[in-house]
Amino acid sequence: MADVALRAGVSTTAVSLILNNRQGTRLSDDAAARVRAAADELGYRPNLTARALSTQKSHVIGFISEQVTTDRLASGLIRGALQEAKRQGHVLFIAETEGEADAVDEAVDALTDRQVDGIIYAATRPQTLRVPARVGNTPVVMLNAFSDDVDDAVLADEFTGAQDIVDLLLDAGHADGIVILGRSLDQPDDEWLTAAVQRRLGGIWSSLERHDVRPIAQLPCQPWSVKNGYEAVHDLLEAGIQPQALICLNDRLAFGAYRALSEANLTAGRDVAVISFDDDDIAVYLHPMLTTAAAPFEDMGALAVRLLLDEDHERGEHLVPMPLRVRDSVHLTRARAAQLAASNPEPDWTR
Repeated sequence: MADVALRAGVSTTAVSLILNNRQGTRLSDDAAARVRAAADELGYRPNLTARALSTQKSHVIGFISEQVTTDRLASGLIRGALQEAKRQGHVLFIAETEGEADAVDEAVDALTDRQVDGIIYAATRPQTLRVPARVGNTPVVMLNAFSDDVDDAVLADEFTGAQDIVDLLLDAGHADGIVILGRSLDQPDDEWLTAAVQRRLGGIWSSLERHDVRPIAQLPCQPWSVKNGYEAVHDLLEAGIQPQALICLNDRLAFGAYRALSEANLTAGRDVAVISFDDDDIAVYLHPMLTTAAAPFEDMGALAVRLLLDEDHERGEHLVPMPLRVRDSVHLTRARAAQLAASNPEPDWTR
């Protein structure tokens, strides 16, 4: 700082005020320009450790990942957090645990030792996670996860997203022959029945019951993979049951369903409506393009950062809407198209 002051011809106090963007000083614009130019020429960088000791803020956010870093879809949580942290002048320090309990403890120690301003604890699949007591007074926000030890959790609004999915399907006229692919409501609880899955199923059934509609079949399969989606729909068709509409509990199941339909000479969006969740990148490259409720991972990551840096926010669950990506895999039934045409006749241009 003394070197910058000497080159710019000002005091070290002036350099500190200018480089820290202090408002209300009487320093001229010319002096500020000389200081910034001198800092650039000399490669000056502030001592962040000293600044942290002075301000009690490190401008670093810790991000503990439960396999988020290695998941193509869920990595959007990191992208959103990175972008928002940068916008607010913070750096993201990421620690991957691979789901190992010891690794979580080590990650917490590494982050708190570096005096991060807060920790975001994120998971690929919504689940309840243990937050070590050694986190102390460091603020924590759960991201796509829950914890009995933390008040704040950022989650996708699965229930409303599922209701929107079913409402769209029924509004297109597909009230008969609906099949739910991925899980049966009657299925016993297991490791795959997370709170998020319960909410997704709850939203589906809430909308179906509101319209007095019952599915003709529920096809449980774990995990929700392309292979399992294919086999479940293939077996259904082999049994002589042709659905009018498939509600797939994630896009991977829908990808498998597309193949099974194609092998049976059926076309999604023409013979069978297909609707899903997540908005995987591949969804827009299917033919026809897949209608799906998007997992809002980037928005969730950004919100987690904002909550962490806002000491006055209201604690609790913070639900992020799932945007509905309406594409070609859901078609109007003939009956529904005729109904809409009757209620909205074409204008008579001959008058």
